[in-house]
Amino acid sequence: MYAIVEIAGRQFKVVEDQKLFVHRLIDKEGSKVSFDKVYLLDDGKKVSIGTPAIIGASVLAKVVSHLKDDKVIVFKKKRRKGYRVKNGHRQALTELIIEKIYASGIKTKGSLPKLKGAPPAQTQTKPAAKKLISKKTEQIDYNKFTVAQLKEQAKKMGIEVTSSMKKADLIAALTK
Repeated sequence: MYAIVEIAGRQFKVVEDQKLFVHRLIDKEGSKVSFDKVYLLDDGKKVSIGTPAIIGASVLAKVVSHLKDDKVIVFKKKRRKGYRVKNGHRQALTELIIEKIYASGIKTKGSLPKLKGAPPAQTQTKPAAKKLISKKTEQIDYNKFTVAQLKEQAKKMGIEVTSSMKKADLIAALTK
């Protein structure tokens, strides 16, 4: 059996009796810690996926020690300039041993509970109100149109257009 669980802001694949190094936890050495954000459980027969976490599932771990990781040395240099900088960094880690993976209360994808008090899905829609607009009452702002668009509009309306017509002449002809 294995699980994918979130510990200290990161996700880990864990198995029982596994040693695990995670970012520093505030718990004391020798204490037991429970992690409830279990995202996936696999017991060999069935895989359960949470949405986002599996309700009721948890992972129990024991804090073995707090330690510092090996030092990482950061060395910067620019050749022929005399520039050299040496920095170091040690990550604070906590060593855990996974003791038990609890799978009680497993909710699989198909067996999600229905929420009480949720509104029923609306299947009926109101018919849209039809507006009857006559061509005389319809006002179009032809000032926003280009000359080419005005010529196309005039051709659609059956107005004779010449190539020498200016924008003002086209608007006057369309608004008659």
